Amino acid sequence: MIDKSTRKQLAERKERVRRRINTKVDPENYEFIPAKKPIDYYDNDIRQRVALYARVSTDNVQQTSSYELQKKYYEDFVVHHPNWTLVKIYADEGISGTSLAHRDEFNSMIADCRSGKIDMIITKSVSRFARNVVDCISMVRMLAELPSPVGVFFESECIFSLKDDSQMALSFQATMAQEESHIRSRSMETSLRMRLDGGLPLTPKLLGYSHDADGNLVVNPDEAPTVKLIFYMYLYGYSTSDIAAALTELGRKTYLGNVKWTSNSIVQVLRNERHCGDVLTRKTFTPNYLNHKARKNRGDRPQSLYRNHHEGIVTRDDFIAVQHLLNNSKYGNRSILPELRVIDSGLLRGFVTINPRWAGFKPADYYQASASIHPPDEQQADASLPSSITLVPGDFDMRGFEIARSEFFDNYHRPYVLFQDKRIKFSTTCVRSFGKDNHVELLVNPVEMKFAVRTAAKSSRNAVVFSKLSDGKYQPRDIAGAAYVETLFQLFGWSPDLKYRIAGALFQTETESAYIFDVNDAEAFIKSYLLSGSKSTEQAKEPVQPLSVSGKRVRAVPEEWIGSFGKQYYLHQQSFPPVCDQSEEDWKIRMEGQLYETGQKLRVTGFDVLRDYICQELGQRGKEES
Repeated sequence: MIDKSTRKQLAERKERVRRRINTKVDPENYEFIPAKKPIDYYDNDIRQRVALYARVSTDNVQQTSSYELQKKYYEDFVVHHPNWTLVKIYADEGISGTSLAHRDEFNSMIADCRSGKIDMIITKSVSRFARNVVDCISMVRMLAELPSPVGVFFESECIFSLKDDSQMALSFQATMAQEESHIRSRSMETSLRMRLDGGLPLTPKLLGYSHDADGNLVVNPDEAPTVKLIFYMYLYGYSTSDIAAALTELGRKTYLGNVKWTSNSIVQVLRNERHCGDVLTRKTFTPNYLNHKARKNRGDRPQSLYRNHHEGIVTRDDFIAVQHLLNNSKYGNRSILPELRVIDSGLLRGFVTINPRWAGFKPADYYQASASIHPPDEQQADASLPSSITLVPGDFDMRGFEIARSEFFDNYHRPYVLFQDKRIKFSTTCVRSFGKDNHVELLVNPVEMKFAVRTAAKSSRNAVVFSKLSDGKYQPRDIAGAAYVETLFQLFGWSPDLKYRIAGALFQTETESAYIFDVNDAEAFIKSYLLSGSKSTEQAKEPVQPLSVSGKRVRAVPEEWIGSFGKQYYLHQQSFPPVCDQSEEDWKIRMEGQLYETGQKLRVTGFDVLRDYICQELGQRGKEES
C-alpha cells in the first residue's frame, strides 16, 4: 500500500514533467541544422563514384559469355546516370562466391573502398556478391561503418544496403544464396557418385596420355618415354631431385608444358596410379562447401578403383614398388626394396631381421616369416619344464630352484633395452659389452616373443648405430624407430601409451656378440594420470600391477611375477642355453638368414633393363653402372 505522502510526491513529479513538455521553444534562440543528405541509389542528383562488381563461378565457355554480358550491361547502366563516375569494373572469373580468399578483384575493390575512392558498389545480385551469409552481412556492415560509408546496390533484389530497412531483406537473400550453393554442392556430389558408379571416372590432363574423341585415355608416344624414365630412374636408386635435374637438362616438358622440373613434380608423376593403367577416384574431398579447402581422402569419403582402365605406361608391380619406396623415403630409405630374411638355424633361429628405414612390412609378415622356421608342434609347445632331466654324476638337482629375476635388483648395471616414443635405447651395460662394435642389427622372433640385437658390419643394409663415444667411453644412443617401432608394439601386444623395458642375456665369443630379450618379461612404465580408468592399461597384453613409482611414472610388471622370484632353473636353461652347450655350428650369430617372400611377389623390372633404358634416354649408352 502507498501512503498519502508517497502518492503526493508522485503527483508532483508528474506535474513537473507536464510543465517541461509544454514549454515552448524561443524561435530566436533556436536553429535546426539538417543532416547531410544520405547517399541514395535512387537520387540521380548526387555525384557518386561508382564501382561495378561482376563474377562467374567457372571459367568454361558458357560462363565466359555471362561474364562479358554482365560487364557490358553495367557499363551501359552507368552511362544513363550522368552524375555517376565509373571508378572501375571489378570482375572475378572462374571463382566461387562461397569464400573471399581467392577473389582478387573483389578484395581489390574493398581496399579501394577503405581508401575512400568509392561511394557505391553495384552488383547483379546477392549471390554474385557472396554466397556466404557471414561474409555478405559482415562485409556490408563494414562498408557502412567506414568514415565515408559505401553502399551496395543489389539490382535483382532491389536492395540498397545503406537504407535502414535493408538488413532483414539482405539477411534473407544471403541465406537463400548460401543454401542455393549448398544444394548445388550436394547435386554435384550426387552427379559425381552416379558417374563413378556408371564406370565413367574423370580423367583430367595427364603427362604421358591424350584423350581420344570419346574422352578415353590413350598413350601419347611423345610423352610416355618421359613417364617411363621417371619410374625407372627412381627404381634404379635416383632421388627425385636427381630425376628433376636430369629432365630439366634434357628439356623434357611437364604436363603443363614447363621445362623446369622440381622434386614435387616428380613425386606427382610417381604417385599417379593412372600411369600403370588404373584409376583411383576421390583422392581429395572438400568437407566444407563454404571455404573450398580440399583434404586428402583417408577413408572419409567412398572411393572407386578401376583396374586395367586403360593402357599402362609402366607395370602395376613397378608402380607398387615405387609407392613402397616413396612411403619409406621419409625414414631415409633410398635403396632398392628391402628383403625380409629369417634365420633358420643357430642361436637366433626363428629371428627376423628388421630394416630400420622400412615400414612396408606388417606384423603378419614378421610373424609368418618366423613361423616358417618353426614346425607347428614347436609353435604350440607350452613353456613348461622339460619332460626329462638328465643329470651327470656330481650335478646338483636344481628342480624347484628359481633363477631370481634381475628386475628385482639394482637397475644400474643391468643390460636392458627401452622402447618408448618411436625410439629404442639400450643400457650402458649393453653398449659397452659390444665395445667398438657400435653398428648393430635388430631382430625379432614373434613366435617365441623375443627381441635381439647383434653386432653388424657398417655396410649392412640393416645396420644402425646404437652407441657414441663420449669422454673416451661409449654411451647409449637413441635409435630412431618411426618406421618399425609401431609394428613391434603391435606384435608384442603393447599399449602405445606405455614405455617398456626388458632385461637381456649376453651371448658372446671373441668375434660375435648378441643380446636376447624375452618380451614376456617386459616391465611397463605407466604415466600416473593413466592409472585410474585407463584404457591404455587395459589394452596391454599382460595385466600390470604397480611395483614402484618414479617421478610421473609408475613401474609395473606382469601379474604372474607376484608368486615367484623368477623362472624355474631348467626352464630358464631351456630358454637361454649356456654357451658351453653350443657347438660352433649351433652358434651362428652372424647368419644372414634365408629370404622370405611376403604375400604376392612383385615382379619388378630388373636392374639390367632399368639401366639400359636410362642410358638410352639420357644418351649414356655404354656407361657402366653407377
